[in-house]
Amino acid sequence: MAQTAPDAAPQTAAELVAARADDDGVGLRFDDRSWTWRQIVAEAERRARLLQSAAGAEGPFHVGVLLENVPEYLFLLCGAALAGATVVGVNPTRRGQELARDIRHTDCQLVITDGDLAPLLDGLDIGADIVAVDGASYAAALQDSEALLLSPALRPAPDDLFLLLFTSGSTGAPKAVRMSHRRFTGIATTMAGSLGFGPGSVLYCTMPMFHGNALLTCVGPGLAGGATLVLRRRFSASGFLPDVRHYGATYFNYVGRALAYVLATPEQPDDAHNPLRFAMGTDASPGDIADFRRRFGCYVVEGYGQSEGAISISPVPGMPAGAMGLPVGDADVAVVGGDGTELPRARFDDEGRLANPDEAIGEIVKRDGRGEFEGYYANPEAEAERTRGGWYWSGDLGYRDEAGYFYFAGRTSDWLRVDGENFAAAPVERLLERFDPVRVAVVYAVPDPRTGDQVMATLELDRGAVFDPEAFVAFLERQADLGTKWTPRLVRVTGHVPVTASGKVDKRPLRDERWRTSDPVWWWPAGERRRRYRRLDRQDVDQLERAFDTHGRSEYLRR
Repeated sequence: MAQTAPDAAPQTAAELVAARADDDGVGLRFDDRSWTWRQIVAEAERRARLLQSAAGAEGPFHVGVLLENVPEYLFLLCGAALAGATVVGVNPTRRGQELARDIRHTDCQLVITDGDLAPLLDGLDIGADIVAVDGASYAAALQDSEALLLSPALRPAPDDLFLLLFTSGSTGAPKAVRMSHRRFTGIATTMAGSLGFGPGSVLYCTMPMFHGNALLTCVGPGLAGGATLVLRRRFSASGFLPDVRHYGATYFNYVGRALAYVLATPEQPDDAHNPLRFAMGTDASPGDIADFRRRFGCYVVEGYGQSEGAISISPVPGMPAGAMGLPVGDADVAVVGGDGTELPRARFDDEGRLANPDEAIGEIVKRDGRGEFEGYYANPEAEAERTRGGWYWSGDLGYRDEAGYFYFAGRTSDWLRVDGENFAAAPVERLLERFDPVRVAVVYAVPDPRTGDQVMATLELDRGAVFDPEAFVAFLERQADLGTKWTPRLVRVTGHVPVTASGKVDKRPLRDERWRTSDPVWWWPAGERRRRYRRLDRQDVDQLERAFDTHGRSEYLRR
């Protein structure tokens, strides 16, 4: 690697770590323990020497990390940066062959875990050595590493691979996104500068560190700015505010339903008496963002981005409620139909509701190349699909208003086709969430006995609330923006919607289970013209499924 001038901006994660070597500010807090950045770097150097000594002569130097948010994760991340290793964040919510597939797919030479999570690997053919960090042999190996020297030959260059970040897998098998040292370091330093992170900042990280959100909006910027990182093993809604007060947290990152879970805790008059200044994340609803700001006195920044890094849309002052913002820089970002034609801009009614979803909603694309997207590891087919025709196709649905602001409308897998009409799930979900008892609405397609799809909704209600089908029908009839095909034929009521490990709603199990669930399901049969829901019982299920046989579509029940 070429020598870097002393005052040059860091180009690798190794340089970010080395820059903290003489920093005696507190860099990490976990439970009641704390470490200075100087101590963190010393721990990282020990692990770097150990990793280099364990590296195989053949194959990529990939290290799987199967841990929760514990100090060892940070020590290993920084140690891998110094050692020139690639960190593969392994998702502990995956199980069995899916977990083994992730590890084999990314060519891990070893997987580092602990006694709590190591049983997940029992009996699996992962093709890698397993190291438990809470075992006596690991402690001895770290002690022995003191006599070793780091090899300069393995020092990373800016374009070397630093991270493999799995996508959430909410639309299929997770893909491993490639992230170089250059890209990680650029994001970390830019974020630290733009958010003003420094020694007085306390960053509270409860989102899982195997996910890009935690690394790119908290851990990396905290490292770059010399802030204090607070790690919690896993997210806890009830522990959120006590932790914020105990550690003096000024910032936190989030994904998906995290804000909603915190808001579901009992409100107290002094909730706003806390040190939080702002938060940053994705996938929270406009209502939850507004409620969180009001209740906790914390400014919430909701942005748009993917682990792939090709498209970034950032909020700007004065933008309309519900908007994601504008593209960063001069990127050519558009909303297009399946043939690549740019779609008409969104129009809104007097109450600010989308008036032309049928013509305005399409896929968000970047038309001037792939941006910062560095590809998927060992998945050329998925990479080619993402970058077909020289564009970057996000797989996300959205719409754009006359002023150029972008709005999110779900994933391309969230399209529904009812009676020949295509529409996206997100506008229907937002409409259903206006119904007072509903905390979360999830809308998805289930097969229709005759043709196309039926609309099914899963509703998570406020604590203690009961679903009233007559009140629900009355609510629907009052919604002027309810599309003619949007009314759910089936409504499932549940205590908690399923989420991925990163907190995003996971529709796959809902689609798979359809109406065969222990949760109560309410049904508006297709033959009844008047909206009227009845509780689905065993006879109704038999009647519904016989209709698939009658119309020659029984194979759709087996998909």
